[in-house]
Amino acid sequence: MKNIFYILAGIVVFSCEKKLPPVAPDVITKKVVHDTDDPAIWINKEDPSKSIVFGTDKNTDGAIFGFDLEGNILQELTIKNVKYPNNIDLEYDFKLNDSTTVDVIAFTEREKGQIRLFSVPDMVSLDNGGFPVFEDEKDSLMRMPMGIGLYKNPETKSLQAIVSRKNGPLENYLYQYEFRADSSGVKAALVRKFGKFSGKEEIEAVAVDDQLGFVYYSDEGVCIRKYYANPLKGNEELHCFGSENFKEDIEGIAIAVKENNEGYIIVSDQQRGQFNIFSRKDNTFIKAINLSTIETDGCDVVTTPLGNTFKTGLFVAMNDDGTFYFYDLAKLGL
Repeated sequence: MKNIFYILAGIVVFSCEKKLPPVAPDVITKKVVHDTDDPAIWINKEDPSKSIVFGTDKNTDGAIFGFDLEGNILQELTIKNVKYPNNIDLEYDFKLNDSTTVDVIAFTEREKGQIRLFSVPDMVSLDNGGFPVFEDEKDSLMRMPMGIGLYKNPETKSLQAIVSRKNGPLENYLYQYEFRADSSGVKAALVRKFGKFSGKEEIEAVAVDDQLGFVYYSDEGVCIRKYYANPLKGNEELHCFGSENFKEDIEGIAIAVKENNEGYIIVSDQQRGQFNIFSRKDNTFIKAINLSTIETDGCDVVTTPLGNTFKTGLFVAMNDDGTFYFYDLAKLGL
């Protein structure tokens, strides 16, 4: 419980902000070396109980860690010597050639001003050392990538990355890149600049709803902004919502996909130590939940059952002590 006193015209007013009852995680991972930030869940289609959670360890001597569903670090899946990895996302069946598709993770490498692309679970680099981003900016902060969301067009199957950064202009804060594979390897081509920015804090969290074709991102001090993910549908902002539901920073975004276009958008209310849940269909606020985490940056969710512990799906949230928390989706009441 947090007690707050206000003095108005000589009168002391007492206010009490109550915390929601905490929900304990099913699994807490082993600690990373430095600072957890953002997770991505890879579903093992052959055996969902052997699915993997990838998470960033944010530092100049950072890494991407792989965890099993018991929270153990899988050293053979860990990518080391990454210069300040920030956010990570995952997509399935990226077409390398006429006969080969691979699942991939993409993550930002802030200090090198680039994004990385690896196949999973074999952890093979597909980027020849990295794809530079925001190359046309002169300001070094405006070239530092932070958030990333992968978009796979349901019709064309093209794979694109929507990237945010440490600082940027009031318009065209996000850049969108398409990964294109040919006999010489994979390249990243800039296909769009878009996205409003309030100028108040920064934009880090980016999440894409492939099926419905929307991208959401957190303009941290203002609202959750919504656009079409497909560049061909234009750059008009579709919605700016949620501002009244957050204490301070609007952070990590996860999209829980259900049948018939139902589902949820789960967003970290960072300083309040809670998560706000919105309708995937119309973005209306549904409820808040306290998942026991502190200062959560990134989160991810899948609605596929993953074995005995996560029978209804898996929600993963970063915690400020260098771990990730895993929850069976039923614990969120979803």
